[in-house]
Parts: sequence; structure tokens; C-alpha cells
Amino acid sequence: MVIDIALQDYQNQIKTKKQDGKTFIFDPVRKTWLVLLPEELVRQLMLQFLVDSMGYKWSHFRTESGLKVNEQRRRTDIIAYDQSVQPYLLVECKAPHIKINENTFWQSVHYNRELQAPFLVVTNGIRTYCCEMDYTQEEGNFLAAIPRAPF
Repeated sequence: MVIDIALQDYQNQIKTKKQDGKTFIFDPVRKTWLVLLPEELVRQLMLQFLVDSMGYKWSHFRTESGLKVNEQRRRTDIIAYDQSVQPYLLVECKAPHIKINENTFWQSVHYNRELQAPFLVVTNGIRTYCCEMDYTQEEGNFLAAIPRAPF
């Protein structure tokens, strides 16, 4: 079930700058300027959407967090934590030209096995999917919307 989010509506809230012939985008979570890549733009637009429209707080996010999956170092795009600092929402961002398919989604599921966040989102900025994870049944139930912040 595709969730309809107009991420481009948040474009005017994203800070960018040009320096030395490159374009940079500001990450308010890490408080740093990053080279503007398509996936990074999707990540920043999704963060802005979650804060502005879904009640999440900047202080409850981590971006590009390190994680070990099958003894290999991986990075998660966005993790939103609840008030007890437990993973609540894991968001995997892809560049707009990357199609979201079963393989893309399974990558996120593997990352989430370690975190055990109850909600998993995969987006390329055009198509967004969210599922609620059921770890006892080892399955996910697709949702019609991303859950609002739990606080």
C-alpha cells in the first residue's frame, strides 16, 4: 500500500548552499552540511515531513547511525526514538531513481531485526511504504499512513 506524501512541499524548508562548485544540504539532526546527493535530499525532506506534519521532534532522531548486521557494518538512514529512547520508527531512504521493490524492503527488514523498531518506512521520495512489524509472527502489516510521534 503506497502512502501519498508530497515531500516536495517541504523543499522550501531545506537549507542548501553552494561552495567550491558543490551544493551542500544542512542536516539539522547532525548539525552539519553534507554534499547534496539525491538520497540525502530524500532523507532531509522525510525528516522535515516527520517534524512538521507528524509531531516528531528533532532531538528524537538519529541519522546515518552505525549498525552491525550479520557481522557487517551498515548505516540506517533515519531512526526515530520514543520517550524511553527505544527505536520507534526506522526509515530507509533511497534516491528517486531507485525503485522500491521486495529486495529494497528486505534490506530494511534485516536492519530492523537488530533494532526491533515497531514501524518500518521505505521511501524514494516518490513512493513511500510503511509497515507495522510483528516480531512474534515475523511479518509486517502494511499501513495506509506513517504513525504519528508517540509522545
